[in-house]
Amino acid sequence: MKLDLEGLIPATILPMTADAEIDEPGLRRYIRHVASAKPKALAINVDTGEGPHLWQKERLRVLELVLDEVGDRIPVVAGLGAQFTAQAVELARETKEIGAAGLLVFPIGAYQGLPLDPELPVRYHAAIGDATGLPLILFQLQPALGGINFDPETLERMCKVAQVVAIKEASFDRRRFVEVREAVKAARPDCVYLTGNDNFIHESFELGAQGALIGFGAVATRQQVELVTHALAGRHDQARRIMERLTPLVDIIFAPPVRNYRARAKAALVMQGIIDRETVRPPLLPISELERERIREALIFAGELDQKGDAAEASA
Repeated sequence: MKLDLEGLIPATILPMTADAEIDEPGLRRYIRHVASAKPKALAINVDTGEGPHLWQKERLRVLELVLDEVGDRIPVVAGLGAQFTAQAVELARETKEIGAAGLLVFPIGAYQGLPLDPELPVRYHAAIGDATGLPLILFQLQPALGGINFDPETLERMCKVAQVVAIKEASFDRRRFVEVREAVKAARPDCVYLTGNDNFIHESFELGAQGALIGFGAVATRQQVELVTHALAGRHDQARRIMERLTPLVDIIFAPPVRNYRARAKAALVMQGIIDRETVRPPLLPISELERERIREALIFAGELDQKGDAAEASA
């Protein structure tokens, strides 16, 4: 299936049972909910979906379940996290066999330590692309979540890998976001520029984003589809109004420590009755009652819950 990434691509959560196993009926129900908002694609087995905390057989099972629910209606991008090239190639081939439309390639531990020789990430991505032929999405991820900020020379060379079609920029830094866009577009004008910056989604489009691949898209998905649609059409006043409504919610979900955003997103979805449990897989931890109350207040402000705590459908 052809990947059209110019829109919202939610990075979905993974519903779990009380003992932190995959809740298969819950996942199906949740994916139907997200798909009903008509995003451009879905990103699964990434950080939001606790992909780094799953066995490979579990990642493949999640992919099977999601593809069974969405069929050919919505492309599915799978996260690819590995430690070395041969492992990445094997995991990527298995993921392709199940039916992923593309891969979001996570930074690896070997990138750590400066200076980073561009040849290292270039060869890593090229090996994955050559082995699978799948479209690849580069990933610049903030160090707080285990990623790295690439320098312009490295970005330029990575963008020229044949299978690369897009980059997700998630430094959470506005100035860096603009600098990276300039480097990417100079090297590869057709490379789709995706924001991964949940803390300034609407502003990302004013700064040149063409799509949004974001964990915040796991909640309030319908409103964010509307936001991104307005922004891409140049209707920034409408997009800004939605963003203002959603800002308290994104601020609490991505509050420090940012690693807890998965549990906070699940808490929001439980409050709306979309999933059954907040369970996250250890070593991730549950959130506090105070955080839950702040999430509840933000959901009400966003129009996602009414004052009685019942799910509501906000409109732009």
